[in-house]
Amino acid sequence: MSNPRKAFGWAARDSSGVLSPFSFSRRESGERDVTFKVLYCGICHSDLHMVKNEWGLSTYPLVPGHEIVGEVTEVGSNVQKFKIGDKVGAGGIVGACRSCDSCTDHLENYCPKLILTYSAKYYDGTTTYGGYSDIMVADEHFVVRIPDNLPLDCAAPLLCAGITTYSPLRYFGLDKPGMHVGVVGLGGLGHVAVKFAKAMGVKVTVISTSPNKKEEAIKHLGADSFLVSRDQDQMQAAIGTMDGIIDTVSAQHPLLPLIGLLKSHGKLVMVGAPEKPLELPVFPLLMGRKTVASSGGGGMKETQEMIDFAAKHNITADIEVIPIDYLNTAMERLAKADVRYRFVIDIGNTLKASS
Repeated sequence: MSNPRKAFGWAARDSSGVLSPFSFSRRESGERDVTFKVLYCGICHSDLHMVKNEWGLSTYPLVPGHEIVGEVTEVGSNVQKFKIGDKVGAGGIVGACRSCDSCTDHLENYCPKLILTYSAKYYDGTTTYGGYSDIMVADEHFVVRIPDNLPLDCAAPLLCAGITTYSPLRYFGLDKPGMHVGVVGLGGLGHVAVKFAKAMGVKVTVISTSPNKKEEAIKHLGADSFLVSRDQDQMQAAIGTMDGIIDTVSAQHPLLPLIGLLKSHGKLVMVGAPEKPLELPVFPLLMGRKTVASSGGGGMKETQEMIDFAAKHNITADIEVIPIDYLNTAMERLAKADVRYRFVIDIGNTLKASS
């Protein structure tokens, strides 16, 4: 075991959501732990929810960030998979029981005893802190290797946004060439969902409230078609045409129009997390044996598979790189959906202990 090490980052002290410089100690590193210098960290919409305690899960001071990439600086004596200098990443979880049915099935993200990357308690009783910081310590099981051909800044969001959309495409069988899949919302999750689905050979329709995103969706991201969800004529014309829909929206929105777009046996998969319950009309589900389902992140085996798939198909997130002192402005912009499509903090070059 090494002694706790001093770390520096930015934290929220209360639910006002304002972040400021914060010195703290990382937990002691053990024989299976990887320590890495954080170079970039993506800003996920859940970070915004957490700094404001909108889910009632937050403990302060809170250092957010679970789209973390960097370079290994130290490995424990029993670490098998990584060496100093490797490019690595850490996502939403840093611990799990490793023995329950979910863990046995490589689904640590559904472990009842999972430990979140930040605002949780680690086994030794210390608080977990996220990637808006200069160093990270994690058990090697919860660290992924970043292939050399993936730029670290553009790869960071894949550790949350990427696996959150890749996993349901695979699990619900919406990855077969020739299938027709809808993607609701063209934000941090939605834009990578389009890229993964297209790489799998799927026909993709983006469904959005914003008509001005059509050109971006089709010409830049490669979607096959675009539906304005508020245009009743467009939605009516597309009824019963989709095998599945990945719904990435975290705001209140009606599900009935989306259910109507599904073919019989179609699946509407929720991956966004609205603060308040959504209304679910059951009768339209009965008239076609349709499914409303959900998916949350992915296990470590699948996360590595997703990263390798992204490297093979040159899939990266579209990002806006920011310095750490722009963080509060970025959070304000994120709350207004004013980003294309993911903020990534340049930790390595802009986070200094004097920030």
